[in-house]
Amino acid sequence: MGQYAAPGAAGSVVEYRSRYDHFIGGAYVAPAKGGYFENPTPITGKPFTEMARGTAEDVERAIDAAESAVSTWGGKSPAERAGILLSIAERMERNLEKLAVAESWENGKPVRETLAADIPLAIDHFRYFAGALRAQEGTLSQVDEDTVAYHFHEPLGVVAQIIPWNFPILMATWKLAPALAGGNAVVLKPAEQTPASIHVLLELIADLLPAGTVNVINGFGVEAGKPLASNPRIRKVAFTGETTTGRLILQYASENIIPVTVELGGKSPNIFFNDVAAADDAFYDKALEGFTLFALNQGEVCTCPSRALVQSGIYRDFTTDAVARTKNITPGHPLDTDTQIGAQASNDQLEKILSYIDIGKQEGAKILTGGNRVELGGELSGGYYVEPTIFEGHNKQRIFQEEIFGPVVSVTSFDDYEDAMKTANDTLYGLGAGVWSRNGNTAYRAGRDIQAGRVWVNNYHSYPAHAAFGGYKQSGIGRETHKMMLDHYQQTKNLLVNYSESAMGLF
Repeated sequence: MGQYAAPGAAGSVVEYRSRYDHFIGGAYVAPAKGGYFENPTPITGKPFTEMARGTAEDVERAIDAAESAVSTWGGKSPAERAGILLSIAERMERNLEKLAVAESWENGKPVRETLAADIPLAIDHFRYFAGALRAQEGTLSQVDEDTVAYHFHEPLGVVAQIIPWNFPILMATWKLAPALAGGNAVVLKPAEQTPASIHVLLELIADLLPAGTVNVINGFGVEAGKPLASNPRIRKVAFTGETTTGRLILQYASENIIPVTVELGGKSPNIFFNDVAAADDAFYDKALEGFTLFALNQGEVCTCPSRALVQSGIYRDFTTDAVARTKNITPGHPLDTDTQIGAQASNDQLEKILSYIDIGKQEGAKILTGGNRVELGGELSGGYYVEPTIFEGHNKQRIFQEEIFGPVVSVTSFDDYEDAMKTANDTLYGLGAGVWSRNGNTAYRAGRDIQAGRVWVNNYHSYPAHAAFGGYKQSGIGRETHKMMLDHYQQTKNLLVNYSESAMGLF
């Protein structure tokens, strides 16, 4: 397919505005305190737009707008809301390349990923929740001959959503689709590292929604996120991000006793049993790809398979093959469809990853490949690029225990099934895991014994809308995706009706 032109360049499929204000009540509104901040592309390191710097005053205005929209949007029938979600999906599908390039330019990820995964998954999410809403039913229980308990699904009201920077449009969609399906109005804060691409989406779909149904406040965590999450008029907070920030979000929301879903960090084990290498065939090739998926999205995935556990019988040969496969990952310009690994999302993240590579060296872990910043030269010389890096070490090292959020995997061996499970579960986290085996019994047992909310068996990094996603332990509370998400954005109204004309006889 070749390389896409950069946003704003001749022939580009997308053009960013030079400045974005907050989106409040269906229109762009300047920040109350007049502040703006620059937004650089990780691809070159150069700013390409500037964003309104949100404060508590902007949050209040957004909540005002959302409150005025709740009855309008929540009052629509499920069929009407579902129809609008389908229209949103259609608009996105017609503008697939535009959204894909916009997200790649802002986040640094390869456009091949946004074209094949991020944006198609986001589109499908809106369609899925349109269907889930149409199929949703309340229940009734016959308590006795004269008494019936009815259960209705009702919107929560105004909900707050705080989005991470690793999948700017997809992570927003994971929260927006069920929230809108449930009849709520939204105040959304994108990550300060990637605040612009959601506005490209808004420009495509805003006219489909009543004004105030979706509001976007740009800004930093303490200045905009905290007043949003701690606001007493918010009826729910949904957050995706690192565990330390998640703790703060939970504290803010607890002041107002409102529900919270938090999808947090991970240090996911990817386990390869001896029988994976029983033949040098398509399955073995698939397993090697499963290993190298630690570098997908530059490793900036909360479920990144960042700990590879390989059984001792195949450890040396498998690791050798995995290193060779990793070296074949193609770096380059993220807007080139041949590029398989792009830029880290920010300079801060680049520095964090490089510091962890230093930590690994100091701990005595051995680098099998990678370990360096990448200089691609030309216009990309200021970008934030890192080599896919494989460490060999043991599970007590910091590089095995702490979330790096980069293209870094730490490899160790295990002796038997019990040893594999002990090592896999020896972590604070429990978000994702991978199990690779030709033996169905082994794979099933491991999938059940691993303490994680999502276990991929003989695959990795697939995120269908109808599969529940979320964490055990310090990886979070609640679930994303799947129809159960509707429950997170609705409350249950019980109507307990007695049809007898006789008194209860208590007094």
